Amino acid sequence: MTKRDTGRSSAATRPAARRILAPGGTAGDWGLLLLRLTFGLVMAGHGAQKLFGLFGGPGLTATGKGFADLGYHPGKLFAVIAGLSEFLGGLGLAVGLFTPLAAAALVGVMINAMATVTGAHGLWESDGGVEYNVGIAVVALAVAATGPGRLALDRFFPWRAGGWPEAGVALVLGGLGAAITLSL
Repeated sequence: MTKRDTGRSSAATRPAARRILAPGGTAGDWGLLLLRLTFGLVMAGHGAQKLFGLFGGPGLTATGKGFADLGYHPGKLFAVIAGLSEFLGGLGLAVGLFTPLAAAALVGVMINAMATVTGAHGLWESDGGVEYNVGIAVVALAVAATGPGRLALDRFFPWRAGGWPEAGVALVLGGLGAAITLSL
């Protein structure tokens, strides 16, 4: 049975003009850019709330007090680490730079959030559960696994295409960072 017999078409059999939406990228490249920009900038904004009090956030002093109340001492130091992880990890994903490390930063923060804040409340966000944290960690890990696409600063580096090693780096470094933080 040929492809024509199945009624299915693969990307390899379609004309190149159909796959390319604009010069310099495919629909997949532009889709990854949209995902990275949206997700990365939202995460960077979330970190900016903690660090700088932007976008209605509490700022570093209040965030530090919250971290101290959770058992992180000194609270302000851990607030800086979490805020920078979200801010720089988000910016890294947004522009597609050092993607596995950016993903690791976000994965690590989300593991900590699940372990200390949301894990005891089940899955659903409506009950204070891990739903939101799992979503963030999975998107970050998926971008590391698939690679940031051709419309990224990482396009010049060996990890540009993603893969198992890149996903492993993001997961292992994020997990180790979380484990170290939780053990302190």
